[in-house]
Amino acid sequence: MKYSTYRFLTSLFSSWIGLWLRFRLARGKEDGTRFPERFGYSKHKRPDGVLVWIHAASVGETNSVLPLISDIQTRFLDVRILLTTGTVTSARLVANLQTKEQLKNVMHQYAPIDTPEAVNRFLRHFRPDIGFWVESELWPNLVVSARERGCFMIIVNGRMSMRSFASWQKRALQMIMQMMNCFEVVFAQSEDDAQRFRALGAKDVRMVGNIKYDALALACDEAALLDLQQKVENRPLWLAASTHADEEIQIAQAHAIISKSYPDLLTIIAPRHPQRGAEIAAKIAKYGKVSLRSHSGGMGDELTEKTNFYIANTLGELGLFYRLCEIVFMGGSLVAHGGQNPLEPLRLRCAILAGAHTENFAEMYAEMEKLEICERVRNSQNSAQELAAKVVHLLQNPDELTTKQVVSKEWLKSKSGAIMRMLNILAPIFAPVES
Repeated sequence: MKYSTYRFLTSLFSSWIGLWLRFRLARGKEDGTRFPERFGYSKHKRPDGVLVWIHAASVGETNSVLPLISDIQTRFLDVRILLTTGTVTSARLVANLQTKEQLKNVMHQYAPIDTPEAVNRFLRHFRPDIGFWVESELWPNLVVSARERGCFMIIVNGRMSMRSFASWQKRALQMIMQMMNCFEVVFAQSEDDAQRFRALGAKDVRMVGNIKYDALALACDEAALLDLQQKVENRPLWLAASTHADEEIQIAQAHAIISKSYPDLLTIIAPRHPQRGAEIAAKIAKYGKVSLRSHSGGMGDELTEKTNFYIANTLGELGLFYRLCEIVFMGGSLVAHGGQNPLEPLRLRCAILAGAHTENFAEMYAEMEKLEICERVRNSQNSAQELAAKVVHLLQNPDELTTKQVVSKEWLKSKSGAIMRMLNILAPIFAPVES
């Protein structure tokens, strides 16, 4: 497909795309209070001076750009920042961070749907000078139109999976090549990603490292942490974080096996999508007593000594549970999802377990496995048994946990600095700071 064809079709069917968006709204997947933003409208006034626009798809990308935003604000005092995201959960995260002044003086806007009308309305209003696109979410109308309006475009922490690469090549090679021509520079996550971006037409691809290594440790409510620590006391426990459908049953089965050695075991499950909490509780109820941290966004069940499974179905509390648990299984890896970011728990001194499907962070997991700070569950036919054995081993060997924590800290330190290197390269495009 050519870009001109894509533009024509998204214009022709814009009313149908709008109806699809309203269908998502009815299902709770869009924000009713800010729905017009998805059509390019905004309540924010365009600030004077240089406007830096950062587009991050969802929660993970938003967390990864927090240090980038902080460094831009510190180094380039004259610029203003607009952050766009596409999901309700990411907007809630941003609102929470703004309340805590971690995103002070940053405007947040939902990204417009990728129709010419919505995109042009958004761009006419904000007129961004510099655009950072984080990782891999590229919307053709938004990319091409922003460049046509003179926005200096950059891909940050660029990721191009083999699957996406093959899809672009097969279905829309001309369009992706036109899009790549809109970016002045691509900062790729890895050399494999860099090679794929070059093959798709990117003209200037560089490697400065992965900005996820520069991310800040997830915050937590200290009072809530103390409360949970008192409730669990000395119970053996582990956390399954960012889990996906079909993983929780395997985790519950692993719990049943581990409980033979540790009868008072507490298994905490933090699903990738918190709204699945009640569904998960119903599925695993036969394996033990289940408590939900939240019921429909309100108060949850009490965590007691009789609780076997604690479902952490809340938003923004992973920092709390990573501090509570030293053993963490990363979800999205027992199923063919590609795995979730392991750096967040690693940064908080956790030992990492993961399944075989970690393609989204392949290089990262490979290095961690080589350093023995991550262990893999590879037997898909008996994953619960293998996962249970690894958890039991770590529970029985606290000295090994300590060693993993020391190695993790040094490894993270050695991998940091990508944001500084990137901003040093980009410094000339920002307005200079008066000395």
